[in-house]
Amino acid sequence: MNYYIIIPAYNEANHIAFTLRSIVYQFAKPKKVIVVNDNSSDTTEIEVNKFIKKHKWISIINKTSDAIHLPGSKVIQAFQTGLETLDDDYDFIVKADADLIFPANYFETIIKHFQSDERIGMVGGFAYIEKNGSWILENLTDKDHIRGAFKAYRKETFQQIGGLKPAMGWDTVDELLCKFYNWKVVTDETLQVKHLKPTGTNYNKAARYKQGEAFYSLGYGFLITAIASLKLALRKKKPLLFIDYIHGFIKAKSSGKALLVTNEQARFIRNYRWKKIRKKLF
Repeated sequence: MNYYIIIPAYNEANHIAFTLRSIVYQFAKPKKVIVVNDNSSDTTEIEVNKFIKKHKWISIINKTSDAIHLPGSKVIQAFQTGLETLDDDYDFIVKADADLIFPANYFETIIKHFQSDERIGMVGGFAYIEKNGSWILENLTDKDHIRGAFKAYRKETFQQIGGLKPAMGWDTVDELLCKFYNWKVVTDETLQVKHLKPTGTNYNKAARYKQGEAFYSLGYGFLITAIASLKLALRKKKPLLFIDYIHGFIKAKSSGKALLVTNEQARFIRNYRWKKIRKKLF
């Protein structure tokens, strides 16, 4: 299967060589890799060019945008810039972060999953972070969720869900829309991806309300948002984040912020979330 990888990068000079090297050493190599250098002020471009000299299937695009790093919008706008340069001669497409180390069998295994069932729309592994000299699971989400750091989409699925939304919550709405359109989402616990920079490291203070806004934009409603906010705050071991998330939800609702989904999709999402909540409780 042919696949493309798009890597949005912002000031990743210290990490991107590890990511590209792990891609170069894949058993099943991609057809193309595009790094979108999004307004970096460090030597990210220089590091990428070292790989381009040796591997013609790697390329770079320099993009100028706001230097403020907020979750969602900046990274997906950069992804979209890369996507616009590609043709559709691929079987699946990957959005990857620039601070990862993939195991050598990662994409070979992804291909096997896609080939095993034509209704599988998305596949991914799990993120591990280094702590006290050991690599441990970055346990921020449920085991059936693929982290936004490394998402592989079957072409037909990617097109049907309308690509990626340039807003926080994009890596949840994509999976919910997969389920809405009856595609399967597969996670593989054997695929352990080293995440060199813990999630949210570069987010500024303005980002703390974005999670609540994202819950609103997914059509969750207040009760599901409260449950999801409490769960996430406790997982991050920062209980006071719950207040920020609720504040963000209320702020988005009072401003009349548009949803990322249609009303029909929002109803499906709420029903799906309640089913998961009831299943965990009972």
